[in-house]
Amino acid sequence: MPQHPFDWIDAQHQRQLAAGLVRTLRPRPADSALVDLAGNDYLGLTRHPEVTEAAARAARRWGAGATGSRLVTGTTALHARLEESLAEFCGFEAALVFSSGYAANLAAVTALTGPPGPDGTGALLVCDEGNHASLIDGCRLARAEKAVVPHADPAAFRKAMAAHPGRALAVTDSVFSVDGDAAPLRALAEACRESGAALLVDDAHGLGVLGEGGRGALHAAGLAGADDVVATVTLSKSLGSQGGAVLGPAKVITHLVSNARTFIFDTGLAPAAAGAALEALAVLRREPERTTRVRAVADELHRRVTAAGLPAVRPDAAVVSVRAPSPEAAVRWAADCRDAGVAVGCFRPPSVPDGISRLRLTARADLSDGQVARAAETIVRTAPAC
Repeated sequence: MPQHPFDWIDAQHQRQLAAGLVRTLRPRPADSALVDLAGNDYLGLTRHPEVTEAAARAARRWGAGATGSRLVTGTTALHARLEESLAEFCGFEAALVFSSGYAANLAAVTALTGPPGPDGTGALLVCDEGNHASLIDGCRLARAEKAVVPHADPAAFRKAMAAHPGRALAVTDSVFSVDGDAAPLRALAEACRESGAALLVDDAHGLGVLGEGGRGALHAAGLAGADDVVATVTLSKSLGSQGGAVLGPAKVITHLVSNARTFIFDTGLAPAAAGAALEALAVLRREPERTTRVRAVADELHRRVTAAGLPAVRPDAAVVSVRAPSPEAAVRWAADCRDAGVAVGCFRPPSVPDGISRLRLTARADLSDGQVARAAETIVRTAPAC
């Protein structure tokens, strides 16, 4: 008798269960007493009254959904205003909004490699080994040669690009989501320019946190608006909404409209999300001190946990990574923190490329000094023995 076609799922589940790697969903309530160091609401704008009212107002005016792809009925005046505002704020010529940051990254990576050149040589994608899964998946989907290079190593990027006779696109996060460390963007841009390559930077963790008034890591590095640099951002972190965008030269954005599959064939971002992101950007313009505050909270969390002897990576933005002795210890540690009133992120294999399990703490600008102190004390008190 033939096996059931999904029997392999049971076997895989048992292997993951034995390794402590089964993931579960935990629906959160609308209101919680937990100190949240697990979400990505860096600037505390998700529940800002002006942001939520803008979302409600957009839904009432434009409807609950976009009704179609951006090229059919899914583009509203809100989408156009959001694109103009994002481009102007971040210092780029143009922008294109997607339904998620993941979709934006898939679009940028796959559509910017292009067809082979006149001599038949295809493009090369050079990818940092620490990049986010969306960039890695984009590289896997792209019809191009690939080179995965050591983390944050401009020399490795340079070597890979110099050995390739055709076009090249270097791909990196600006701030890496696992350890919260920043990429050496100026050195990467220099390496790209030596080879005539383009640079694509996912600034999901930089927008709202780095640069003048939160304009992002590329703005801080003096690369915003360069004709050989493209950025992607998410609207779901500092801007407290949902969606993503690609920013760059106008001709790049025009190219994506006609060639990016996750733009052409996906339903447009819901009007409520576009309206919320647009309002959040306006709040950030008026209150740039939120950017300073979130970095100060990250620094204070790092200071407190390292002073207690815990191994943590110094944050370059809003993410503080605290290492755990094992995947099982990380899961238990996160659970103990939650039981004590503090929500933290838990990263473990295979989500982390180096196999090292961690608690990931995400700072928020709206946390009080007392909440920061209580959260750090809880993390230290519940820490497993190394």
